[in-house]
Amino acid sequence: MGGGDSGMKQLRKALYGIFLIITAIIMLLPIYYLLVTTFKTPAEAAASPLGLPVHFTFDNYLKAIRAMNYGQALTNNLIITLVSVVCLVFFSSMAAYVVARSKRKLYSFMYSVFLIGLIIPFQISIIPLYKIIAGLHLMNTHPGVILVDVFCINLPLSIFLIRGFINTVPVELEEAALIDGCGTFQCFWKIIFPLLKPIVSTVAILDTLAIWNDFMTPLLFLQESEKQVLLQQVYRNVGPFSTDWTSFFPMLVMATLPLVVFYLVMQKQIVEGVVAGAVKG
Repeated sequence: MGGGDSGMKQLRKALYGIFLIITAIIMLLPIYYLLVTTFKTPAEAAASPLGLPVHFTFDNYLKAIRAMNYGQALTNNLIITLVSVVCLVFFSSMAAYVVARSKRKLYSFMYSVFLIGLIIPFQISIIPLYKIIAGLHLMNTHPGVILVDVFCINLPLSIFLIRGFINTVPVELEEAALIDGCGTFQCFWKIIFPLLKPIVSTVAILDTLAIWNDFMTPLLFLQESEKQVLLQQVYRNVGPFSTDWTSFFPMLVMATLPLVVFYLVMQKQIVEGVVAGAVKG
């Protein structure tokens, strides 16, 4: 009986391993197809879609860089993402601290308003936002996109996550700081904010991914080519009737490459943030 149970366990492990391998192949196949196509000529890509390129060529990447105005578009992406993430961390951490520590009903009501932002889709408010941004004369400007990305799209989730983490910080730390003469701002920035490093890292990473991959907001509020972001440049080079995939796929790779580099650099913080969220609840 013991030998039979051991054999069944090994069989289940083997089947589970085979299932995982097949799943991994299915998930990696589109990425493989994307990458190998970028090194092929159009004729070779049509003749052998999944085959390795006979002659590797980097001409497709050079064409993509020129067609996308890559340097300018990358700079625009970096400006919008960096400024938005800094503003989100600054405003969401302070707002989360107030709603977490204050016992006034007004702040509880404000927190409920923030949570509504998690429920209502952003697309519902596109027309009012368009009129507001136009009324502020921020159309076709990076500050207009940053304003929408920060306060209309990503702020509610950031406040929700940081507030949950602040509730795990002992109140006694703040009481001791207040007794020592610290004001509210000093107490927050010197005592509480340094303790929020795990959740702030998580929020910053999530917001960076969301803002970098945001296509709708720049599409609505940025019309001039020199102010557009990478995904707009990729979309602009899609043909209305046909698309040269050997030229289009390098654009996708170039648009996502900064995020891959960002993940490789920040993977330690990503893991720490996930673990902290799991432990802290």
